[in-house]
Amino acid sequence: MDADIKMAAAAVAEADAAFARLSAVRAAIARVIFGQEAAVEAALVTLLSGGHGLIVGVPGLAKTKLVETLAVVLGLSERRIQFTPDLMPSDILGSEVLDQAADGSRSFRFIRGPVFAQLVMADEINRASPRTQSALLQAMQEHHVTVAGVRHDLPAPFHVLATQNPLEQEGTYPLPEAQLDRFLLEIDLDYPDRDTERRILIETTGSEEATAERLLADGELQDLQALVRRMPVGERIVEAILDLVRGARPGADLVPDAARDIAWGPGPRAAQSLMLAVRARALLTGRYAPSLDDVAALAVPVLKHRMALTFEARARRRAVAEVIGLILAKVI
Repeated sequence: MDADIKMAAAAVAEADAAFARLSAVRAAIARVIFGQEAAVEAALVTLLSGGHGLIVGVPGLAKTKLVETLAVVLGLSERRIQFTPDLMPSDILGSEVLDQAADGSRSFRFIRGPVFAQLVMADEINRASPRTQSALLQAMQEHHVTVAGVRHDLPAPFHVLATQNPLEQEGTYPLPEAQLDRFLLEIDLDYPDRDTERRILIETTGSEEATAERLLADGELQDLQALVRRMPVGERIVEAILDLVRGARPGADLVPDAARDIAWGPGPRAAQSLMLAVRARALLTGRYAPSLDDVAALAVPVLKHRMALTFEARARRRAVAEVIGLILAKVI
């Protein structure tokens, strides 16, 4: 019994220390990124869960600035890839070049592409062709790439934070469904309120501007990710996650009216993502276990990009978030 008490006390102390570190991280980010608290929280949940994030918003909402700030504060090596229509897969992964030695012998040498970083910013990912977008599929799922039949491991931790303009913007391509499923969360950025925009005007157009400072040491983010996976999850939360994900598929009988509007829905990876995300959000907000509030808060970011509505539902101007809300109301 004493051993169990000591283990529980140690786990609580570790969670408290992690919360203190994460509070400092959020404060450091807030000195650079103004008025996007929900987006910052979602991005941190994504990284604490060990996943990848898709940041969606119109130009000028600090999507790129957010990723750069996260990399600095969390102490991650960062590379930016600007996606354009003429970008090729080799521009992301790297390529082999033929070297000739002094004795005349020749051999191939692999030159690593920008994907070999701990935090890869895929800027405006939907401006590249689907073929080029798919170059990230293996990297995002398996954390290694294969070039000319040879495996090359990526750094650890490895995360992709992709920024995307809304699909109705000119010159964009929709992401393949298989790639969308590899993003743990879709992080939506909205316009700031008036007070926040006033602060942006004053603090970013003067002679001095706040810069990000590193807070986490090497390996510290991985320790936090390991802690997230050790957090207990109650049976009620597990059942809620299962009900929500399974209810968001075509033909589900949980909410028949909603299911009839779904063309295709989330697979098991969505349930895994939600399971990790609710744990990460609990830790980020100073709690020792996730609650139903976490499930409710993360349902749309986890499921929205993993679902599509039927033509009839879209003709009635029904939104994916609305359908998820109907299912969530039945589950919670």
